Amino acid sequence: MITVNIHEAKTHFSRLLSRVEGGEEITIAKAGKPIARIVPLTGKTEKRIPGSAKKRIVISEDFLEPLPEYILEGFEK
Repeated sequence: MITVNIHEAKTHFSRLLSRVEGGEEITIAKAGKPIARIVPLTGKTEKRIPGSAKKRIVISEDFLEPLPEYILEGFEK
């Protein structure tokens, strides 16, 4: 694993991504303090199956009704 500063990461981003694609992990630091890590994706992402959350999400009957006045007032502040 290597550590690079933000300026170097911005300047050589494509090169760093190539290294990540090859399996390396890269830490990005700001003033020597690690703030982010670039890691290779592992495996394939699962394909979304429509309807897989059926009966796990409940939408109340008043979902489309106007919000109460006390809630609307909170947005106007």
